[in-house]
Amino acid sequence: MYLELLQSLIATPSLSRQEEGTADLIEAFLKEQGLRPNRHLNNVWLRSRNWQEGRPVILLNSHHDTVKAAAGYTRDPHRPDIEDGKLFGLGSNDAGGALVSLISTFVELENEDNLNCNLLLAATAEEEISGPNGIAALLPLLGAIDAGIVGEPTLLDLAIAERGLVVIDGEAKGVSGHAARKEGVNALYLALDDIAAIRRHSFSRPSDLLGPTSANVTVLNSGTQHNVVPDRATFLIDLRVNEAYRNEEAVAELQAACQHSELKPRSLRLQSSGIEKTHPLVKAGLKVRPGASAYGSPTLSDQALMPFPTLKLGPGDSARSHTADEFIFVEEIEAARKMYVALLREAYGVVL
Repeated sequence: MYLELLQSLIATPSLSRQEEGTADLIEAFLKEQGLRPNRHLNNVWLRSRNWQEGRPVILLNSHHDTVKAAAGYTRDPHRPDIEDGKLFGLGSNDAGGALVSLISTFVELENEDNLNCNLLLAATAEEEISGPNGIAALLPLLGAIDAGIVGEPTLLDLAIAERGLVVIDGEAKGVSGHAARKEGVNALYLALDDIAAIRRHSFSRPSDLLGPTSANVTVLNSGTQHNVVPDRATFLIDLRVNEAYRNEEAVAELQAACQHSELKPRSLRLQSSGIEKTHPLVKAGLKVRPGASAYGSPTLSDQALMPFPTLKLGPGDSARSHTADEFIFVEEIEAARKMYVALLREAYGVVL
């Protein structure tokens, strides 16, 4: 049943901002299970029927949008074929397998009397672009949430921290002049001094899980013609923030290292995220899957937009995401369904 749902999702194009079809499929599937889902834009969500005030609220979330198919595809990205135990298709690994596994988990547990938590299910849009009409638009409608499981391909290891992202525009200002007379103040040289300072800078707060916060200058522009000293130079910084910083703090530390340039972050909303190793979800996950590792993830997800503890966990391998001929092993999906259910029962089950 859930494998067929995933095949239907793969067969339905769902690029970010164009997820109407897959949202319709998910909404219809939940209604077929006797549930009453809600819809906001292309986000489908619902609360467990045995909801009781005062119990912890646990969000089960994954996304149904995809990136564009990679140029190297050798097969139809929307043909959900199963060959040698692999289900092929765009979005199968990122993150359809996790999504249908979480839907299955919700359906199995949402009306269970012996589970001492309230479950929220959210199948969301625009994750691949961190867009405003995905989880960010939905969270204000959901109320208080104590913790979340975010379904992404992790090989069923537990990602307990994730880097944040800030894109920064840097600008150095000089004074124009004639290059032959060495007039003016060369903004390009000023920018290069600051770029060198950024390259040398070591952020002061390390992380055992994610390593140091890092900044890389990826674009540089300056000048109009060979004989004019440039009075303006701009550059672009990719700042990856560990869980020891808020984005604002990391930007401020980087600004202090620059003597000439002004740094302006485009957005501060994609924060680093994480969950303590002592959290019930993490402890339960490590117990029900002996040998699983708890690690820090370098890749960004909708965790960055969630202001509560989140665990990233799901079937599939992040190395397969956004690649040609994307696939997930069918057995990975079944293993994820079992692990999610066992984890929640271990963490919040009532001892009889």
